[in-house]
Amino acid sequence: MTGADGLSSLRFAPIASASMDSGPNIESSIAARVFAFPQKHLIGVAGLSRSDALALLDFADALVAVNRQMDKKLGLLRGRTMVNLFFESSTRTQSSFELAGKRLGADVVNMSPRTSSMTKGETLIDTAVTLNAMKPDLLVVRHASSGAASLLSQKVSCSVINAGDGSHEHPTQALLDALSLRRAFGDVEGLKVCICGDVLHSRVARSNVLLLQTLGAHVRLIGPPTLMPSGVDRWGVEVSHDMRHGIEGADVVMMLRLQLERMQGAFVPSVREYFRFFGLDREKLARASPRVKVMHPGPMNRGVEIESGVADDPEISLIQDQVEMGVAVRMAILASLARRLENAQ
Repeated sequence: MTGADGLSSLRFAPIASASMDSGPNIESSIAARVFAFPQKHLIGVAGLSRSDALALLDFADALVAVNRQMDKKLGLLRGRTMVNLFFESSTRTQSSFELAGKRLGADVVNMSPRTSSMTKGETLIDTAVTLNAMKPDLLVVRHASSGAASLLSQKVSCSVINAGDGSHEHPTQALLDALSLRRAFGDVEGLKVCICGDVLHSRVARSNVLLLQTLGAHVRLIGPPTLMPSGVDRWGVEVSHDMRHGIEGADVVMMLRLQLERMQGAFVPSVREYFRFFGLDREKLARASPRVKVMHPGPMNRGVEIESGVADDPEISLIQDQVEMGVAVRMAILASLARRLENAQ
């Protein structure tokens, strides 16, 4: 099934446990669930329909069971070459993509621009042309400039996955967040989700707003006026500058990292003042729904965006679950994009 219409009817049942279905059987079961991604590249959530997103989440959900087995190896990408090209520092995202590629059987190459020809004056396009000549199948890119992933996708013949470009988008983070929410609540539709903090500099916020709205959630952005992007009134979401009032009745409170490295000027008086008004603690969280869950894309600044007691509470925190879901979602994306390649079997 390759089109949106075909994907709309595609729902995956949970995969059997390892004790009942293992080895070649489980790989055959997973292989039968792979669908061809509707686009050649994953640059942003904006290009995903509701049916596409649901099918991808269903596939990723099935892969969670694989990642919890002792033998996590599949051969879906055997013979494929995947390149991680990260122009910004990353621990979680790069490690997650690397694990995803290796668990699917791909040959994974991590390239560091800090030790490449980029330091000698090579442009992004030069790098793209060079990489393309090496015939990779999948290219994962993170860059500080918005639009960099889209530019690369126009210069290479392989599939490009955007792992975060400037303040534009971070589609795989939004997808893993949606999977975490679906597993916690059963469905994303109807959830009241509050995204709080540095919205201005956050690609995570942009991708989550787009995907959550597509999946039927009600989204509210919370933060100081200085950390809200211009034109946010056209995003189709509620906006609040009062954290205590804003999270009343929220099912989900998603905190964002205060990105001080992207700030040129005084966006907040001090981190201490920021936590007082916009940091998540027990007192503010008490105003949310009794079933509230807390999320953070990481890395966390404890005592700045979120109190440790809240972040580490297993009853309400989905933060570690987000990390686990990240591997499954990225496996699903890589396998689905590879199925679309011209030389796919």
